[in-house]
Amino acid sequence: MALALPARAVRSVRAAGSHGTVLLAVLPVALLALPVTTRVTPADAASLALVVACAVVLVRRRPAAPRLGAGAAAVLGVPAVAFAVVTVAAPDPAAALPGFLRYLQVFVLVPLALVLLLRSRREVRLVAVAVVGLALVQGAVGVVQYATGTGASYMGENVRAVGTFGPLNVMGMATVVSYGIIAALCLGLVPPPGAPRWWRPVALGCAGALCVPLAVSFSRGAWLATAAAVGAVLLIAGWRRARRTLALLLCGGALLVGGAALVSDAVADRLTSIGQVTGTPDQSVIDRYAMWDAALGMWRQEPWTGVGPRGFAEYRDTHASLALSAGSDTAGAGAEFQVQELLSPHNMYLLLLSEQGLLGAAAVVGGWAALLLGAVLRLRRCGPVDGGLLATGLMVWLTVNFVYADIGGPTTVLTAVAFGLVAWWALAPAALRPEPAAHPDAALRSEPAAFRSEPAARPDAAVPPGGTARPERQPDPVGRPS
Repeated sequence: MALALPARAVRSVRAAGSHGTVLLAVLPVALLALPVTTRVTPADAASLALVVACAVVLVRRRPAAPRLGAGAAAVLGVPAVAFAVVTVAAPDPAAALPGFLRYLQVFVLVPLALVLLLRSRREVRLVAVAVVGLALVQGAVGVVQYATGTGASYMGENVRAVGTFGPLNVMGMATVVSYGIIAALCLGLVPPPGAPRWWRPVALGCAGALCVPLAVSFSRGAWLATAAAVGAVLLIAGWRRARRTLALLLCGGALLVGGAALVSDAVADRLTSIGQVTGTPDQSVIDRYAMWDAALGMWRQEPWTGVGPRGFAEYRDTHASLALSAGSDTAGAGAEFQVQELLSPHNMYLLLLSEQGLLGAAAVVGGWAALLLGAVLRLRRCGPVDGGLLATGLMVWLTVNFVYADIGGPTTVLTAVAFGLVAWWALAPAALRPEPAAHPDAALRSEPAAFRSEPAARPDAAVPPGGTARPERQPDPVGRPS
């Protein structure tokens, strides 16, 4: 009894520590549901607490503390070194310092913290559930904005769904909802061991419902990136497992988005405009092309180290053509009309190339390629599990979306968490540990009949020709075989 009490106390302390770790990982996601009023958001502060907790774990160096392998250190460490070099080499290192800290937060520190602090697939799943919850909250606000005409201004009407992020961050809600669709789809395709019967239909229902706020966000880049990510997830999950899910998602999403398009022609017009970006582009596309040309001009000026973090805005007018407008008109969603200055090229690859040159771009994009390759290889090793599908889907979404967008705004913290979930699956040893099933038949009971496969017959239970089945040997009362 004397030894049982300390052991029980140790288990309680460990459980409390694990719950605290998950809370620190979930907190930056949950705080994004609050309205954004300052440049430094509560989610940024929560991500700082997450990084501090990781630093404490590294400093204490306990035997049971997670360790970072050589591969993980290279994938996360090389970009950090590149960021430091290009910041020192910038024309104004002091002005580049805030950009250096932001890059470090998104691509190194927060992912590193999640790799070291998350201890099991269950904890990753809790973060994914938090992402789905945030997407449902922001999506509900966005749908109400679209239905009541209280959203951000779009084509002269206040119908653009932006959630609580406001008209100055029109991509915020689209990003959150896209992450939510991917997370809900992965959770529904591969339920965890012992999941209740309602898990799959609820998760897939959430994925289908989130298509509506994504549609009324009018974000073409988010649409294309989400389609690519969903396609990749369904392909990896396997045709037999995913075909019914794909049919249900297509039917449900088409009905919901089609209903939104019938209410207003704006969704249909936005869809058709995707194929017109090279024919008769609107002013937003013209501005984007002009900023892309400006970014390439900065890279040609400083090919190896760029103009420094956050240097694009300073050198934009020097390299931009006359086709670039003064800014983007914003209004609605509770804000007055104002012109938002265009301070980035809306292309992450060109932003890296212009501000950090070949050195920074190669380090960061090479790290992304390593993470995607590691995620796919671990999926091949472990089979389709929700955490692996989520990591691969998020990485595909990020790589596609970065062709049309870059980091910036309050959802940058969520992007850092997304990179952390990808890095955890691709790099953390804990990702390889399988979860114990709550019951031998729990996984079978949690799947509908359409997804079940019949268990294989036991060899020793076969009935010989002309004979009877051999009865199984029963153990004696004390548990030894008779």
